[in-house]
Amino acid sequence: MRVLGVDPGLTRCGVGVVEGVAGRPLTMRGVGVVRTPPDADLGHRLVAIEQGIEAWLDEHQPEFVAVERVFSQHNVRTVMGTAQASAVAMLCAARRGIPVALHTPSEVKAAVTGSGRADKAQVGAMVTRLLRLDAPPKPADAADALALAICHIWRAPAQNRLQQAVALHSAKASSKGRLA
Repeated sequence: MRVLGVDPGLTRCGVGVVEGVAGRPLTMRGVGVVRTPPDADLGHRLVAIEQGIEAWLDEHQPEFVAVERVFSQHNVRTVMGTAQASAVAMLCAARRGIPVALHTPSEVKAAVTGSGRADKAQVGAMVTRLLRLDAPPKPADAADALALAICHIWRAPAQNRLQQAVALHSAKASSKGRLA
């Protein structure tokens, strides 16, 4: 499975591609940051993010895109920018028919470090160890994008089984309703 992880942000949008399956060593295929100037017009910044994400999708051909789920913060302006960058990543994937998964920051931290309260340094250190890198990716947005991809690879099999079970249960309940 090849996953593009996206840590959304207007100024720095982290991107990272990880390939592998749960239970086996994972491989980093690419890591970077799509940057936009803070003083640029919002529309131009969103177009730049779109172009950057599209380039990553073209180059790496991921099967899934994992995006950090936007969560409430005290700074509404930061939340809005993050949500806008997140929407651009989801749009780019949806346009190509690539499934998108959203993971919360605490879910990603717990998957990668074992603690949902891990700090950026701990996430970077574990990403470095798990992908057998020489040093943590910089900036932290890039390491976070790789952590999102790792989280998705490890959690996707369980999530898929859960979704299949729910669908099967719904189908059975629906057919029982028609028989009655």
